[in-house]
Amino acid sequence: MSIKISSQFDGGAIEVVSATSAEAIELNIRKDSHADITQWFYFRLQGAQGQACAMRFLNAGKSAYPAGWDGYQAMASYDRVDWFRVPTEFDGSVMTVRHTPAMDSVYYAYFEPYSWERHLELLDRAQMSEHVRMHDLGSTVDGRDLNLLVVGDPAASKKVWVIARQHPGETMAEWFVEGMLDALLDPADGFARQLLKQAVFYVVPNMNPDGAVRGNLRTNAAGANLNREWNTPSLERSPEVFLVKNKMKETGCDLFLDVHGDEGLPYVFTAGSAALPTFSAEQAAQEKRFSDDLKIASPDFQDVHGYPAAPYTDEVLTMGSPHITHAFGCLSLTLELPFKDNANDPDPQTGWDGARSARLGAAVLQPILQSLRAAG
Repeated sequence: MSIKISSQFDGGAIEVVSATSAEAIELNIRKDSHADITQWFYFRLQGAQGQACAMRFLNAGKSAYPAGWDGYQAMASYDRVDWFRVPTEFDGSVMTVRHTPAMDSVYYAYFEPYSWERHLELLDRAQMSEHVRMHDLGSTVDGRDLNLLVVGDPAASKKVWVIARQHPGETMAEWFVEGMLDALLDPADGFARQLLKQAVFYVVPNMNPDGAVRGNLRTNAAGANLNREWNTPSLERSPEVFLVKNKMKETGCDLFLDVHGDEGLPYVFTAGSAALPTFSAEQAAQEKRFSDDLKIASPDFQDVHGYPAAPYTDEVLTMGSPHITHAFGCLSLTLELPFKDNANDPDPQTGWDGARSARLGAAVLQPILQSLRAAG
């Protein structure tokens, strides 16, 4: 059986340069569908069982985040359920993945995918709870549904918003939301029970359905980076942000989490709104309290490594979390999860993966509760 590489499936993305033998497979990472962003890959290899495969990603050094390949190990799976890391090296120009498949069909991906079908299953499972209503906010550029889960009583005094996957290839963000929702809807979870007595959650598990299905890393079907659209979104270019922002104006917001993945840093960390000229000492204290509480709730979180302080520019208000701090004056954070391993507690077999993302999602209920209580 000759080898075959394919990517015509949900989230698939790769360009085959040459695949005449398993020992010398040459690939290019494909650009986002409508933008010059090159990083996400997800493909299927068939016919190489028992062969020592060497897959060379020729344009890795010219990708959007080449530093993301330093210390990175690609993910693989035979059944798209159990994913594991495989040996990967980067010489500054070419990234090489080496693996001897144990079966005829194997998948490789930048990170553990979160499929559109699983997204729909998550929505459906959640709406079976008596605490949940599912709302259709509108349609994406490609005409897909943009759904919002309302968890709890909309009349509750506190409004918590959680969004994920503005950048669609950051699939760890939706794994995080799945874990958070499962905990929030667990009647035996004490933090969930207390939260639902005083707060309503507005959750958008996937802000960028088109980019997710198309296999984009960072943009939607119009080529927009949604996390640079918050100041002036439009129905033509960024309907996803436009629709969510309008709903937020309607409901109000007391706490906002925007969940992402970071290509370079092997840590879980937050980024706040300190660049805003109006950022106050009280808001700084709120951010620190949330960070301290999340460190207690999950050892996977840390606050030593993160983004360096940056001055205010016009770009700041185009991004989700600082825009929401500016608009509502509330605690608003970007939560970053790694594509690589978590250097706080490395796992050579899986690195950081969907399961750890989901457990972090469950753990976030504790700092959310503490923050709402502290705010009064």
